[in-house]
Amino acid sequence: MKFSQRLELRQSQSLVMTPQLLQAIKLLQLSGLELNDYVEAELEKNPLLERASEDTGPIQVSDAPAPDSALGSDSDWEGRAITPERGEIDPRVEVQLDNVYQDDAPPPTPAARQESDQNDQMGLSATSWSGVGGQSYDGEDNNLEAYVAAEISLHEHLNEQLHVATTDPVDRMIGTSLIDLVDEAGYLRDPLDELAERLGVGVERVGAVLTVIQKFDPSGVGARDLADCLRIQLVERNRYDPAMAALLANLDLLARRDLAALRKLCGVDDEDIVEMVSEIKALDPKPGLKFGGGTIQPVVPDVFVRKALDGTWIVELNSDTLPRVLVNQTYAAKISAKVTSDEEKSFVSEALQTANWLTKSLEQRAKTILKVASEIVRHQDLFFAQGVEFLRPLNLRTVADAISMHESTVSRVTSNKYISSERGLFEMKYFFTASINASGGGESHSAEAVRFRIKQMIDQEEPNAILSDDTIVTRLKASGIDIARRTVAKYRDSLKIPSSVDRRREKQGMVPAKVG
Repeated sequence: MKFSQRLELRQSQSLVMTPQLLQAIKLLQLSGLELNDYVEAELEKNPLLERASEDTGPIQVSDAPAPDSALGSDSDWEGRAITPERGEIDPRVEVQLDNVYQDDAPPPTPAARQESDQNDQMGLSATSWSGVGGQSYDGEDNNLEAYVAAEISLHEHLNEQLHVATTDPVDRMIGTSLIDLVDEAGYLRDPLDELAERLGVGVERVGAVLTVIQKFDPSGVGARDLADCLRIQLVERNRYDPAMAALLANLDLLARRDLAALRKLCGVDDEDIVEMVSEIKALDPKPGLKFGGGTIQPVVPDVFVRKALDGTWIVELNSDTLPRVLVNQTYAAKISAKVTSDEEKSFVSEALQTANWLTKSLEQRAKTILKVASEIVRHQDLFFAQGVEFLRPLNLRTVADAISMHESTVSRVTSNKYISSERGLFEMKYFFTASINASGGGESHSAEAVRFRIKQMIDQEEPNAILSDDTIVTRLKASGIDIARRTVAKYRDSLKIPSSVDRRREKQGMVPAKVG
C-alpha cells in the first residue's frame, strides 16, 4: 500500500451552536425563579448591565394570533444564526412590552396637598420618620423579615428536650448520636448495634436512651417502623391494648381493607373494629414532618388567562417573573474611551456583547412564552370555559406547527411554566394529553378528561353498587369513548383509587352491622 500526501476540498453542513444561542436556549427552559437567579448573577459580574427601576403591568395579548414578524421565528432558537436586523432593540430600552394598564389614581385634592404641607412643616413627613433608604428613625433597617424567628428543625427540637431529660454526659452523647440518625419523617431505621459499637457502649444502654427519646415531642418520633410509630402514639393516649397490638401486627390487612380478617384476629365485633381503625387513621404516620420543612416556595404563574367582555380570552405575561435589565450604553461609551490595553478593550467589548445578547434573549423568551401560551389557550378554550371534562387532546407537534416553531422549542417553553386562570393554576404541560378514540368515528377525547370521568363515576357509586372496571368501560363506551379495560385500570391506579374489591370492603365493611 502506497502512502502519499495530497490536498482535498470538501464541503459539508453542520449545526454550530454559538455561546449566544446556547444562552438563549438555556434561558427559554428556565423557570421564573431560576431566571431571576441567573439574571442576578449576570448583574453581579457584568458592569454594563443594570436593573430597570420602572414598574410595568402585565404583558397581554388577545386570543387572536399575532403576526410572525412581531414574535420572531423558530430560527431564533435553532442552530441557524439570528439575523441582526430582526429583534434589534435600543440598549437603553427596557426589555418588555408596553403597559396595557394606565394609572387611574386621581390627583391629590387641594385639601390633601395642604395637609401634606402641614405635615412637612411639623416634621411628620415619611422621610423624617423613615429616614433615607427605608430605614427607621433610629438608623436600623425597617425590614420586617429581619424580626421573623427562624424555623426550628426536628433535630434542634429533640436536642433541646434531651438536655432536659438527662444530665449524664454519656447518655447525652448517645442521645445526640441517635437524634442525628433520625430522618426527616421522624424514624430511626439504623441498626442500634452498629451505633453501640461505634460509640463503645452496650446495646442495652443505647436502647434505654432511645426509649427516652421516643417519649419526646412529637409523639411517635424515634420509631423503628410504622407499627412502632403508631404504638408509641397509642401508648401515650392510653389506648394500646392486646386488640390494638394485634391490629398493628397486621397492618397489611388494614391496607387491603380486609376488616373481616382483622375482626377475627383482634377478637372484637364490627363496631369495635370500626372504632379502632378510626383511631389509627387519626394518628400521624410521619411525625417528623412538622419540623424543619424549610420555607415552601409557592409556584408563581408565568401567564395569566382571563375572559374579556366579548367572550374571548386575554393572555397576559406575569411581569413579576420577567427580569427588567438595561444596557448602560452611556457607561459603556465612557469606559471604552478610557481603556488603553488590549485586555481591557477585550473585556469591555465582551461585556457589551453579552449584555446586548442577554436583553435580546430575555425579550425573545417573553415573546415565545406568550406565543405558545396563546396557542394553548386557543386550543383549550372549552377547558377554561367549562372545566376539565372538556379538555381536548393536544401534543407538541400541533402547537409547534400552528406557531411555526420546532417541537423542542415548545417543549422547552412548557417546562416549569405555569398558567393561572379562574380554573386554577396549571403547568403548561398539563394541557398536553394523549387522545382516546371516540366510538363511531367522532372527535377524540383527552386522556385527562377520561380520568376525570372515571373519578366522577367512582365518587358517585353506592356502597351496594360498586363499579367494576368492566362496568366503567361499558358506561364510557355508551358515552362515546372507546377505551380498553386495561386502560381504565391504569387510569384508576394513577388516580390512586383502589380496585372494586377493596372499595367494596371499605364501603361495606366500615358500616357497623345492625343487631336484631
